[in-house]
Amino acid sequence: MKLAYWPGCVSRGFTPELHGAMAAVAPKLGLELVQLDRANCCGAGVIAEHNQELVDTLNARTFALAQSVDGAAGMVNICSTCQGAQSECQERLDADAAYRAHINEHLEPEGLEYEKGGAWWNKNFLWLLVEEIGLDVLRDRVVRPLEGLRVGPFYGCYIVRPTRRLGFEFYPERDRYLEMVIEACGAEPVQYAGSHKCCGFPIVTLHRENSLRQAGRHMADALDAGADCVVTPCPLCHLNLDLQQPEARPFVERDLGMPVLHLPQLVGLALGLDIKDLGLHRHVVKTDPVQEKVAALAGAA
Repeated sequence: MKLAYWPGCVSRGFTPELHGAMAAVAPKLGLELVQLDRANCCGAGVIAEHNQELVDTLNARTFALAQSVDGAAGMVNICSTCQGAQSECQERLDADAAYRAHINEHLEPEGLEYEKGGAWWNKNFLWLLVEEIGLDVLRDRVVRPLEGLRVGPFYGCYIVRPTRRLGFEFYPERDRYLEMVIEACGAEPVQYAGSHKCCGFPIVTLHRENSLRQAGRHMADALDAGADCVVTPCPLCHLNLDLQQPEARPFVERDLGMPVLHLPQLVGLALGLDIKDLGLHRHVVKTDPVQEKVAALAGAA
């Protein structure tokens, strides 16, 4: 399957292990990724608060670039914050032909135009796994079943709400996809209180203490539920849950140390990819316990 690939800003900056893991996983799943090198930031929901026309132009430009990739079935992203922000912009663009034409005027100097409708879509890697690739295909390609690994799903905000904007009327189980993918990889999904709550990243610059308390509470809940690690489809969530986890410890008054994996890393482990190719050595909270458990499982097999 050929896809226009939107990695987003964070995966190429703060979390390069995510970008690398996706590149390693793609061929194992039969995906040909055409990276949109000239695409721009989605705005992360922030730019729209100040200039809606600007952020809609930025995302219309990315959509137009993706639509120009010959033979691509659609566009895939690896950031659920991008998915949320881009879904919001696409909703506005598709709802008003006059407004869409006005936005496209800004794209004319580059010879670009965003076209509504047709079979074109933009999906997070999580959605792609379930809806386009299929869980049966994923199970068939697993060579290292993660049996015995207990994984807590962490969705974050932008990929589960608002449901109307995110296509839940067509795909009502999108708020269970992480659990379904975890099971397809052979691991055990762990239920805990924070799995569908905000990680705290959006307020980290406004109220750092509350942000860290949110992140720490979620990781503490996952620990109490017996999770070996947490997995997330959002690199911004990963930043708050992994990078900030040591600083969150004092706000929950307990030790944490919960490994936080990017979704392509978890899938890559099940597909038999090397630890270094997946960037598991690059995390702030060490993933050694996960690596050791996966190695033990492989040895037993």
